[in-house]
Amino acid sequence: MYIGIDVGTSTVKAAAFDHSGTELAVEARPVRLSLSGGFVEQDMEEVYGTVVAVLDALTARLPGEPVELAGLTGQGDGVWLVDGEGRPVRPAASWMDGRAHELLDRWMADGTFETVFRRTGNAMFPGCPGPLLAWLDAHEPKSLDAARAAVYCKDMVFQRLAGAAGPATDVSDASMPFLDPRTRAYDEETVELLGLTHRRGLLAPVSDPPATAEARGAGLPAGTRLANGPYDLPASALGAGVTTPGDGLLIVGTCLAALVATAELDLTGEPAGMYISTDRPGYWLRAMPAMVGTAALDWVLSTTGVAHEEVDGLLADTPPGAHGVRVLPYFAPSGERAPFVEPGMRAELTGVSLESTRGDLVRATCEGIGYAARHCLEAAGLDGTLAVCGGGTRSHAWMRLLADVLGRPLRVVGGEVGARGAVLAAAERYGVALDAGTWTEPTEIVRPDAGRAAYYTEGFAEHLDRLARARVRAGARRGR
Repeated sequence: MYIGIDVGTSTVKAAAFDHSGTELAVEARPVRLSLSGGFVEQDMEEVYGTVVAVLDALTARLPGEPVELAGLTGQGDGVWLVDGEGRPVRPAASWMDGRAHELLDRWMADGTFETVFRRTGNAMFPGCPGPLLAWLDAHEPKSLDAARAAVYCKDMVFQRLAGAAGPATDVSDASMPFLDPRTRAYDEETVELLGLTHRRGLLAPVSDPPATAEARGAGLPAGTRLANGPYDLPASALGAGVTTPGDGLLIVGTCLAALVATAELDLTGEPAGMYISTDRPGYWLRAMPAMVGTAALDWVLSTTGVAHEEVDGLLADTPPGAHGVRVLPYFAPSGERAPFVEPGMRAELTGVSLESTRGDLVRATCEGIGYAARHCLEAAGLDGTLAVCGGGTRSHAWMRLLADVLGRPLRVVGGEVGARGAVLAAAERYGVALDAGTWTEPTEIVRPDAGRAAYYTEGFAEHLDRLARARVRAGARRGR
């Protein structure tokens, strides 16, 4: 039995697999987010306690099954300040946090933002470690003084589960925003540009390849071989079989993440997205992780009183174009980070009249998310196959709509893809032979309808026009 642990933003999940990659059992528990005035935080003790509870529940369902190894992944970015034993100094600042937006505005205006992108291939956003650490240095210096390291979610969990000697991270989590993707080491000039040289000691050492250790017995049987990393985006790429340059993955989850495998670094063009370093030197994931995916639809469903179970029926009953209703799906309080960075970006709903139905609103939102996905995938350089995973894949009607909007077949990969990728990464570290092709077979292929795809190609051009005008308005709001 192989166990993958995925410490998500709103849910902690653990999945057990057999040697062929068949999912044996899954356990999940929610974790809370604290949102107030642009601050988005999580209680680290609650997160860790939930991980242990999920693992206890999973192993109890499969008594007597020996655990060959376990792999760990989780949400990226944010700032998780810990002491030497991996215990929290303060609540974790989430990747969704917006408190540092004014600082990022200043860096965008004075050229710091672009300079960092040209050096590291990473476009900062308010919830990434650079702006958050700088904000904490200015407003909560005592928190930084008390910390041994600023790590990432999975790193905190790994240190606690394994009783590791000290904090560490891997190249994937370290990629944003301090890692030089060519040297796979921290870029000291970037640290200096962000005014953090005096806090350089807080950057967690980079374990390359990722760290391994034996579990000490909390949640996992004592002595279980455990591997840390990569974080959830590259772990999902592994779990979906996206390893050939040009192939891509779209994660339709809370975050709408587009990733394309590449062996080329191109630090020109509009600064946006990121280059995620992987366990394979000379190989990266060009990532365009938009801030909001299914969260946008969740908000619309909650506001209109529509249940998730009604979505497929509403999509089936409402025609393409949603009777003129349009949604720009930029709902995050901290704005947008891919395939452009605009902290002042906000969602827009247009074309609504007294004749508009709940189905129009739902379809327009799904179409808007599809257009945002197409924008991200094109910016990331997709020219091969496309895999899709995440909670949104549970809606068959949405997947058909998405194939039409993207104008290409979708390799739908079901189950716990991030956890699956965490196991494959752990197997690589420990030299355990697993058939990655079998583990990552799609559960379904969804093909586009030619007529609807042509319709949505025109719709995508209109979407880009609306987006351009909205970005001008967002920039004007930031300038005031």
